[in-house]
Amino acid sequence: MLNRFNNYNELYNSFKWKIPKYYNIASDTIDKFSNTQRIALKHILEDGTCNDYAFKYFFEKSNRFANVLDNICNVQNDRVGIILGQCPETIISHMACFKSGKISIPLFSLFGDDALLFRLKNSEATTVICDDISLEKVLRIREKLPFLKNIISINQKKSNDLILSFFELTNKASDKYKNIKSKSNDPGLIIYTSGTTGNPKGALLPQKVLLGHIPGVEMPHEFLSSDPPVKDCFWTPADWAWIGGLFDVLMPSLYFGIPVISYRSSKFDPEFTFNLLEKYEVKNTFIPPTALKMMKSFKPNSNRNNLKLRTVGSGGESLGEELLNWGKEVLNVGINEFYGQTECNLTISNCGLIMKQKLGSIGKPVPGHNVKLMDQKGKFITKEKEEGQIVVNSDSPSTFLGYWKNKKETEKKIIDGWLHTGDYGILDKEGYFYFKGRKDDLINTSGYRIGPNEIENTILSIDDIEMVAVIGVPDNLRGEIIKAVIVPRDTKFVSNQNEKLKEKIKNHVKHKLAAHEYPRIIEFVSELPLTTTGKIKRNILRENHIKESK
Repeated sequence: MLNRFNNYNELYNSFKWKIPKYYNIASDTIDKFSNTQRIALKHILEDGTCNDYAFKYFFEKSNRFANVLDNICNVQNDRVGIILGQCPETIISHMACFKSGKISIPLFSLFGDDALLFRLKNSEATTVICDDISLEKVLRIREKLPFLKNIISINQKKSNDLILSFFELTNKASDKYKNIKSKSNDPGLIIYTSGTTGNPKGALLPQKVLLGHIPGVEMPHEFLSSDPPVKDCFWTPADWAWIGGLFDVLMPSLYFGIPVISYRSSKFDPEFTFNLLEKYEVKNTFIPPTALKMMKSFKPNSNRNNLKLRTVGSGGESLGEELLNWGKEVLNVGINEFYGQTECNLTISNCGLIMKQKLGSIGKPVPGHNVKLMDQKGKFITKEKEEGQIVVNSDSPSTFLGYWKNKKETEKKIIDGWLHTGDYGILDKEGYFYFKGRKDDLINTSGYRIGPNEIENTILSIDDIEMVAVIGVPDNLRGEIIKAVIVPRDTKFVSNQNEKLKEKIKNHVKHKLAAHEYPRIIEFVSELPLTTTGKIKRNILRENHIKESK
């Protein structure tokens, strides 16, 4: 936790990590507050009612489910896929994994068959916990998952030979459990992150990763406290399958003993968001930039006098002056921008309480993190406004242990003790960072970082397609949107730009991967620009799109 100081320099210079030899996320969250009357979760149902769950509830239920996991997958470090949204069972599942030494894998419930297949197969997951939405997908791909032994459904009332019932198993198990004595550097979970080449990579995160996030959560949310009375209350529209929802909001809230509001929604609704923030008197929220833009577009000049917000954090893409000013006028608070990656999250941030906020800046290094700019020769940049790659000292407790079963990519990411983000920025004379762009071809759309390879492979599975290149192109609402430049097998599609085939491609990607990964723009061409070694020149495609858009 951060000590309170009135200026950034004192805060940063006085901070020192206190990472114990042994550490367990469950012990330091739900267990810590299990003897209190505190509410851990306010879960909103589809009919609008809200159920409160105390820390004691999650303590007992996760103890029961930890016993279940020990019984059905008794090997330490077994991987457990959790394909659930914002719901109580997600918390129970993760905590039971932490307690029993299993490695949890948060997976987006709207993933398609192919996306789930790769992640479950690559991680060699032995157990999957899902709901009705994802159960059908798991059943369709289970024959291709040789390591999968157990499918557990939270909607199944009775267990059968094929599907186990989450509640039947937990109700029969003991509510007494002794947490494994895990070291702080022991693996806790795998979060898959996309890259521009190859398949998605599984970032293996240690138990101590929660401690590594705490300063980066306190900065944009202007200090938090675990002391009663509890004054804060968190909510985010970000799914708990992503590091932004899971470790920017859910886990830190449980660490501080602060209630979290959960609601399952397949689509962001700005009107519902305003009503939720008002009705439940949300004090702290993480809202991705695209969602903020949608809220602004909904009622741009309407003051929301019933809002009780204390802090709003946002990250993933630049907000801009207009949106920041709207936040002050309508949300009645300044929006604190921050920066991070799955591999080392929440490393740069603003904190309006103790720092002046500069337009376009993502802030200064979070206490405990050594962040610099590096040139192409591996030397640190000290000159003002000279562009370089953002690098983070890899001894931070929020740094990943490496990519799952991918030593080669790990060695590319961490070099000589520095984690290379692949993102470029500049510094001003006061030490503020400004994000400039990405070294690689990751697409940043609506706050999601998406690699083109997975989408390209999915499109190529259609018989009508010969070659494809996927790029991100500028968009005022989403930052970037996905564009697919395609060489069709039948050349007549190039001249007529067949709309029927375009719709077929879009629906195919939506079904196979996820709704946020389909190409909103499709262009048929006769050939793609390639290097002499056969690599696609995506930069040329992006430049051509910008020229044609003018």
